[in-house]
Amino acid sequence: MTEILPADAAGIARAAALLRDGGLVAFGTETVYGLGADATNAEAVARVFVAKGRPRFNPLICHYPDADAAFAHVAPNDSARLLATALWPGPLTLVLPRRADCPVALLTSAGLDTLAVRVPAQDTVLALLRAVERPVAAPSANRSGRVSPTTAAHVLEELSGRIDAVLDSGACPVGVESTVLDLSGTQAVLLRPGAVTLEAIEALIGAAVHGVPALFTPTPAHKGRGGPEIRSPGMLASHYAPALPVRLHARDLHSDEALLAFGPPLHGARVAFNLSERGDLTEAAARLFSGLRWIDAEAARYGLARIAVMPVPEAGLGLAINDRLRRAAAPRRR
Repeated sequence: MTEILPADAAGIARAAALLRDGGLVAFGTETVYGLGADATNAEAVARVFVAKGRPRFNPLICHYPDADAAFAHVAPNDSARLLATALWPGPLTLVLPRRADCPVALLTSAGLDTLAVRVPAQDTVLALLRAVERPVAAPSANRSGRVSPTTAAHVLEELSGRIDAVLDSGACPVGVESTVLDLSGTQAVLLRPGAVTLEAIEALIGAAVHGVPALFTPTPAHKGRGGPEIRSPGMLASHYAPALPVRLHARDLHSDEALLAFGPPLHGARVAFNLSERGDLTEAAARLFSGLRWIDAEAARYGLARIAVMPVPEAGLGLAINDRLRRAAAPRRR
């Protein structure tokens, strides 16, 4: 039975106690709901993979109440300190080398010598992290590869009975995951676009961000130790996927398609969801995952075969939105 906890002092205390005891607790952040476990407890982290059906080679992000707590477990460079000062708390994840005495379980980082860390910008989760007094590993609180949740109800749709509790802090205001920036090498590499834009990062550390790597499709070798390395969460090619196939950059609409619109919609849709009628990328990001969930269910109810997605500009938050849409449209492994 999954408990539903209010976002008050008693609910936070109960959630913290569950996490310290090795339980799984979903909680809202400014981006999406995360499925949390004590990052220092390998058995608890393993339960996250089981609950999500998540590939074990895909690392998790560790959440901290402040930069000092995060940097006690990883080795920051000057760029990391600058970004943390300017953008934490906030939707930015930094991949940095683990310190030799880092207590985070290796399963959390899929055995890598780096760790993905962030300080979320949401009062309830910050209070929870302070109460737990341990780093909390938390991917999105959904079945692996499915659409990320932005409300407690979304979490319960997929994970009810599989996790211990949901700390209900309402809808997530940003609605798209954190930006992931790898600072573990000599150059800063954008691994996942997200709610902090590339332009904001470059304004702080200069033109040192070298683009998004090719979307990664696992092979059987990755179930063992072979194959290329996944440096962070969010690098799988087929991810954030609704049940129906997705067709991108649609400028017309087929009779068997539902429409995910941006701006003035295409005509003739039997089922449609508009990310932003006025073409606002911030509104579109906040509505993306709830829109994908809604249109997936409604399209199936009407017997439609696909979801057509209108073009979204590749700028600012549009980079993150299009990244999620490409992953939603990627071929699925059977």
